[in-house]
Amino acid sequence: MKIYDVSLTLQSAMTTYDGEPGPTVTPIKAIDKGDAANVSLYSFGSHTGTHIDAPVHFIPAAPGVDTIMPEVLIGPATLLDLSSISEAITAADLQGAELPPDAARVLLKTRNSRYWDDVSGEFHRDFVYLAPDACRWLVDRGVRLVGIDYLSIEQFASPDHATHLTLLGAGVVIIEGLDLRAVHAGQYMLVALPLKIKDGDGSPSRVVLIDDWE
Repeated sequence: MKIYDVSLTLQSAMTTYDGEPGPTVTPIKAIDKGDAANVSLYSFGSHTGTHIDAPVHFIPAAPGVDTIMPEVLIGPATLLDLSSISEAITAADLQGAELPPDAARVLLKTRNSRYWDDVSGEFHRDFVYLAPDACRWLVDRGVRLVGIDYLSIEQFASPDHATHLTLLGAGVVIIEGLDLRAVHAGQYMLVALPLKIKDGDGSPSRVVLIDDWE
């Protein structure tokens, strides 16, 4: 059995979505200043790093991240390598990827993965995204969770947010910001656990893939 940690490390210099601030750590207590323990105040956006979107992220009064059931977040997942796609992943691309008919969780490795090698923290607007017709295709197939290897699953500056609305409106969990550089296409056991924030629109998450778990 091999475990892959596909989460980004939260740190001040990390890449964040265009215009969003990075994480900060403020010491509250410090041993080297005479306190009994180290205690820090963390500040970060709800969609920082590897994170999970809740329906209320785009749908008013919809459920928050605290309502996502663990049985959706933990289970077999299919990782597709679509690195040859330059812009949008379409329904035709997914049809040609030979996704197993019973796949409930789908992770998308794209050319976006190379952006994690950029230590400058620059946000790249030309990332590969999931087209709305691909979202409808996944929903019709009964997929319950979909993840991608950049900070949004939707085209940058989308005019209608159809990708998010189609997936979240159907109750499909979205994971964004996966680091899939070291992982190959195949079948894995997914464990993706967000913070249990009441009515939260999203949460940074620790996500791992387990190979040869059976």
